[in-house]
Formats: sequence, C-alpha cells, structure tokens
Amino acid sequence: MQILILQGLKHEVTFLCPSPDGLHLAVGYEDGSIRIFSLLSGEGNVTFNGHKAAITSLKYDQLGGRLASGSKDTDTIVWDVINESGLYRLKGHKDAVTQALFLRDKNLLVTSGKDTMVKWWDLDTQHCFKTMVGHRTEVWGLVLVSEEKRLITGASDSELRAWDIAYLREIGDPEEPEPKKVKGSSPGTQDTHEAEDGTLEMDEAPEDRILTCRKAGSIMREGRDRVVNLAVDRTGRILACHGTDSVLEVFRILSKEEIQKKIDKKMKKAKKKAKLNSCKEEEEDLEVNVEMTLQDEIQRVTNIKTSAKIKSFDLIHTPQGELKAVFLLQNNLVELYSLNPSMSAPQTVRTNRITIGGHRSDVRTLSFSSDNIAVLSAAADSVKIWNRSTLQCIRTMTCEYALCSFFVPGDRQVVIGTKTGKLQLYDLASGNLLETIDAHDGALWSLSLSPDQRGFVTGGADKSVKFWDFELVKDENSTQKRLSVKQTRTLQLDEEVLCVSYSPNQKMLAVSLLDCTVKVFYVDTLKFFLSLYGHKLPVICMDISYDGALIATGSADRNVKIWGLDFGDCHKSLFAHDDSVMYLKFVPKSHLFFTAGKDHKIKQWDADKFEHIQTLEGHHQEIWCLAVSPSGDYIVSSSHDKSLRLWERTREPLILEEEREMQREAEYEESVAKEDQPVVPGETQGDSYFTGKKTIETVKAAERIMEAIELYREETAKMREHKAICKAAGKEVPLPINPILMAYGSISPSAYVLEIFKGIKSSELEESLLVLPFSYVPDILKLFNEFIQLGSDIELLCRCLFFLLRIHFGQITSNQMLVPVIEKLKETTISKVSQVRDVIGFNMAGLDYLKRECEAKSEVMFFADATSHLEEKKRKKKKREKLILTLT
Repeated sequence: MQILILQGLKHEVTFLCPSPDGLHLAVGYEDGSIRIFSLLSGEGNVTFNGHKAAITSLKYDQLGGRLASGSKDTDTIVWDVINESGLYRLKGHKDAVTQALFLRDKNLLVTSGKDTMVKWWDLDTQHCFKTMVGHRTEVWGLVLVSEEKRLITGASDSELRAWDIAYLREIGDPEEPEPKKVKGSSPGTQDTHEAEDGTLEMDEAPEDRILTCRKAGSIMREGRDRVVNLAVDRTGRILACHGTDSVLEVFRILSKEEIQKKIDKKMKKAKKKAKLNSCKEEEEDLEVNVEMTLQDEIQRVTNIKTSAKIKSFDLIHTPQGELKAVFLLQNNLVELYSLNPSMSAPQTVRTNRITIGGHRSDVRTLSFSSDNIAVLSAAADSVKIWNRSTLQCIRTMTCEYALCSFFVPGDRQVVIGTKTGKLQLYDLASGNLLETIDAHDGALWSLSLSPDQRGFVTGGADKSVKFWDFELVKDENSTQKRLSVKQTRTLQLDEEVLCVSYSPNQKMLAVSLLDCTVKVFYVDTLKFFLSLYGHKLPVICMDISYDGALIATGSADRNVKIWGLDFGDCHKSLFAHDDSVMYLKFVPKSHLFFTAGKDHKIKQWDADKFEHIQTLEGHHQEIWCLAVSPSGDYIVSSSHDKSLRLWERTREPLILEEEREMQREAEYEESVAKEDQPVVPGETQGDSYFTGKKTIETVKAAERIMEAIELYREETAKMREHKAICKAAGKEVPLPINPILMAYGSISPSAYVLEIFKGIKSSELEESLLVLPFSYVPDILKLFNEFIQLGSDIELLCRCLFFLLRIHFGQITSNQMLVPVIEKLKETTISKVSQVRDVIGFNMAGLDYLKRECEAKSEVMFFADATSHLEEKKRKKKKREKLILTLT
C-alpha cells in the first residue's frame, strides 16, 4: 500500500539516505541539489545547493546532525542539518565520489572514488591525512565493520578487500619505532612500497599518523563484474553486495565471542592431532599456534537470486534473527526476501512483491483509440491497453518486440508490427492473439492506416513497402467470422524503409529511406513523384498535415524540415533538439506539430510561422515515441526512464512573449549556476570554507539585502531632513511612513533590514553575502552593532558578521572609518555571546537535572512494580502451601 509521495524537484533523483531517527529522508538530485524531507509531514523545507553535478553518495553521522554528500564533481561536502548550512568542502578526489562514511567515535570521514583512491579526512582540520592506493580499479563501495576496526572495499574486480584499522591510541607510545623507509626518503614524507599482492601501499611519518591501515586479505565474490552496491545492516553483522546481475551475495561477520570459540575449537583439534604425532615425553612442552583467516571471520551465508537485475537494496536484521532484504530492480519491481542467516543452509523466501501495471522494458510505440479514451502502449514483451481517464491498465497481452502499432477502425482490435518483421493482430475483448503474419524479412519499422480505413501500409528493413487490406475470414474455432489482413501490393525500393505515411486524401505515400531522403509516390500507380533531400542523417519520423499541404520530417541530424507537398520545396529548416528527433506528429486539423527528442524534451512548433511555441519537460531520459489524440487535447509520451506521461491541453491562453521570457529566465538561471565563484583575497581556489554555489535564489537574496540597505539609507536621510525642517519651523510635523515599512507593521528601517536577513534561507546565507558589493558592508556592520547591543538573533548576526569579516578583511582593516565600529563590535559581541552561552549552559544543566529526575522516578516505579510482583508471588505460594496442608 502506498503511504506517502514526496513531491520533489523536476530533476531525477539519484540517491536516497534516511536519517538515523527515521524521521527524515535526504534526497540527492541529478543537478547536484539535496533536499531533506520530513517523513511525518511529507514536506521538504531544507535545500542544499553546493554541487555542480549529480549526487552519488549521501550519509548521515550517528546522531543525524551532519550529512556528507559526494558528487560526480569530485567534491565531498559536509552539511550541518540542524543549522541548515554547509560546514566545509573537501577536495582531493580526481573522479566521482562513490561513498562517504562517518566514523562513530572519532571526528573522521572516509571516502572512496572512481579515481581508485580511498581517502581519510580529519574533520577537525578539514584535510586528508591518509590516502589508500591499494586498488587498481575504481572503488565503488566501502563499509566499516567489527567496531570500525575493519574496512571492506569493493572495486571493479571480483575481490572484496579487507583492511585492518589501528588507531593512534591503540598503536602504542609515540616513541614507537618508525616503519622501514625506502632508501633516500626524508622524514615527514609519504613513501610507497609494493605489498605482497603487488598493490602499492603508503607509509606515513609517525607524527602525521592518526591511524594505520594494513591489508588483512580478500574475500572472493562469485560475480565477475564490478561491485554496484556494498552495505551492512544496522547491527554490522551481515554484509551484502551485488554486481550488475540479479544475484545478491550475503556474508556473515562473526563477533569476538564466536571468533574465540572457533579459535578454541581449532586449538583443541590441533593439540589432539599434535599429540598423536608426537612422543609422550614431549607432551608437556607442546605448543600449538592457530591462526584465523579472513574467510573464517567473514563467512559466506548464501546468494539471493532476484527476478531481474538489481538496482539497489537494503537490509533489516530483525530481533528474532531473521534477515530481510528489500530490492529495487531494474524493471521497476520492488521485492522483499527473508532468510535465517544462523542456519547452516539458509533458504531464501520471497515474501512480498510490489508491482504496478507498467511495462518492464522501454515502450517503443503508442497509439490512441478513435474515441480518445483508450491508449495502447507496446514494449519488448507486452502490449498494454490503458484507460486514459483513470490511468489504469485494463488489458495486458504478450507479444514480440513491438516497434509500431495502431487501433483497427472500430477500436476492437489492434495491429502490432514487430522487430522480427511480423504483423500481430489482437482482439481487445478477449486479449487473444488472432493472427501472426510474416510481413517483412527484417524489422517492421512503420505502419500507416489508410484514410479510407480499409487497409494500411507497412515499411520494413527488407527495402520493401507492402499494402494490406482488412478482410473477414471464417474462424476455425467458431462459426463466426473474424478480422484478418491480406497483402495486395508491394513496392520494392533500393534502401531500407524507416517510416511510411499516407496523405489525408490517400493520393500520395511518403517513404523515408536510409539514404537520408524521403520519396513520395502516387498510391494508385506507385509512380515516383518527389524526392525530399536535405537531411544529413536518415529521417526517423515524419507526418503530413490534415490538408495535405505540408510534410514535416524529423531526423537524427537534430533538425526538422517543413516541406510543401505540392512541389517538394523546403519551406524551413528548424534546429529542433539537442539530440536525435525521435518522433513527430501533427495536431489534428491544424498546422501545429509536436516533436520528441533524445534530449528528454517534447516541443511544440507552428509550421506556418516556423515558431517554437512551448517545451514540455518531465522525462529524465531519451523519449522514444509519442501519440496525439484524435481530438488534439491529449498527448502521451514514453521514455527510457520507464515512464509513460500523459499531457493535457489546458484552456489557459498561451502567450508566446511570456514563454520566451520564461525561457530566457531559465537560460539565465543555468548560466548563473555555471559561473565561477567570486574570488576572495587571501583564499585559495580550493578552500574548504565555501560550500554553497551561486544560484538564482542567492542572487535574489543579495538583491533583497541591497534594496533593504538602500531603503535604510533613504529613510535615515529623510529623517535627518525632517528633523532639520521641524527644528527650523519650531513645531513637530508627522513624517509619512514608507509603504514597505507599513506592510511590515510600521517598523523602523533598521528593523526592516534585520527582517530581510531573517528571511534568507540558512543554506543560502553565505552565498548571498559573498555576492554582496563592499559598498553595502559598512552600513551592515553599523547595523549589526545596534542589533547585537539589543541582544536579538545573536547567532544569526554573529554568523553573518564573521563571514563578512573573513571575505572583506583587507578592505575593512584598511578603512579608518570602520575601526571604531569594529572595536565596538568586538566588545558587544564578546559580552553578548558569553551571555547566550551562559543561558544555554543553564538550560542544559536544567535539562540534565530533569533527565536524572525522570530516570530516578522510572527506576522507583520499576522497583515498586518488581516488589509488588514479588509480594504477589509470595501470597500465591502461601495459598498453595495452605491448600496442600488441608489436603493432607
């Protein structure tokens, strides 16, 4: 049962991460943004913008206060979830970051990337103190197990590598002897040497070392391809991974007690064996050494085979010892499996499956019924009929790989053209396949129903165009007649046929060929009439307008050409899409047409004025086909993102100027996001301080601050003038209030500036201040001094103040006018911050006291319950004893 839908941004979701408390969900998007949704309300109030490419990894720390995000832009950013701001950006990887993990007890972060590196970061100093170079291929995943003393990594080969981690306090004294150096190395440098397995390892100088990593061994996977996902359950006892296939490999990590039991058992066996082989005199001096291998500590449990390729998975270890694994599969299914890992031969059972009536592969053809109610969609294995109004699948029929289709007049049967060149005729009432006809020797690329509705034409890869008529034949299984088709004529051509289309008057037939031309023939005599040439690549789609005056062709060269069908002249060539034009269809009874492309967009065009009318965005992958309803009110489209989207024409008038303006705004927003960050004097380009990125929201926030400062300057100047006038006149004259200030409740201009600062999102605050010109900073500093003295919003003001001081340090210190302001700020800030700190300390002490009181009360209640229970037992015992005495 569906519980909740989280309405996100228009971009594709690339990563999900639940918070440790289970109340929030962090969602990473393709454009690099992150949103945090509340699972109680379903709202996403927190948005982080810092990455320039798709999010590839998200991970919360143990308390859920920090979030680490990795991206294809090679950066790792640590975000403060509570304060809704970025803490620091960690640069070091040379390719996409694949995984990031916080350590539980130490302020450390470990990340892996496609650059074959695993990096350890000290979050106190925000620098990488260790790089593991023991992988020859991309590192796709990593997990920490055995109380964070072992790291397991998965790469592009069939090995899971295990690394033993020893922390500084566990290594010994600081005076521990230095590791062996390569000849010629100097102290304090990092040296590499070749390990036993041929990989490079790195030794660090002891003074720089926080931890050491030594390779413990490898676990061989059964899969030969790369690791896609590697994860452990919350207990850290079950390890699982999968590749690009449909098999999840499950391993069990033994606890210390289980490992000790194994060692004792092995010792017993080894001693017994040694006693048999040795003399009795030597029994007392017998010593046996038993070593545990990595395979003994991490045992293979079983493999879980799913019904399709795995996209992602998650594990739940129940208190009863049962392991549950939930899978999201490549074909849009969600499956739940359970097993008992403690058994010697655990059996996996599929306990549940979530499926909806969609296709399991890409839809390659769509068609509307004549009454606009039913929609046909066909893919590699099935044909589905959908009710347009309810969006429910009402009929599913198995078929071969479908490429084209249409409803037979009357909407009781459908015809499907397949990749093997067959025509399949289905009856919708029963869902049965009525007939299969071998129409072409190669793929049957296109079908076109004749305007008189008595037949249709097919075009295939065997360089032929075939004409078919509908006919009624006697059914072998019943006395009634059924629909069938018979071939009437064949038109043989020199090139492979890609698309065919009848003219509305049924006099012309347009045929698109592999030689990049479109040839037009007379239907009655099949004589050649016109050749439309001009495309650089083959024409994939075309359509003829309702009046037969125009033909529009869409090609793999990304262009759409509009031709006159009378003389074959090209009226206009339009650069339509950023990739191949996959489908083109005229709106009935108009010269408007829609195109769909591999650039994920659907566009509407005017064939008379040669104008782009609107763009429909929604798909995340290549669009394969679309269909326009006979009424022109609906469009349905299919894409490689496994979705069908239904578009409805609204009654709202479309104004082209507004559309152009919206398009320009969208382009401007994209250009703003691609701009480089402003250069700050004294900061290096890869400085970890700046975590955000410039967006249209941050630019607008900076503009609001500038407008507020301008208003403050105007109002203060007015007030000074007003005072001078009143003084000269010798009487008080009321000053008219600014309408903006009146809207905020007739507040003062300085209070209005504070309200503007409060209204800026916490995640966008630094970036807004970064693009603010320095000419506004002196006024802001003076206002901050006033606000801090009043004691309002100390935390927000200090955050803004310290950021401005950092980025404008040189200009502020060189400005003599600002020296007294900074001195005052120093005094007021220190005193007010110490006051706030005292209040917070007092509140925390109070909360601790209340916590202790609650715990003490609960303990008293627990003991009271226990004592009353004991007294009850004693009373019952006495009653039983009395009964026994009376019976005896």
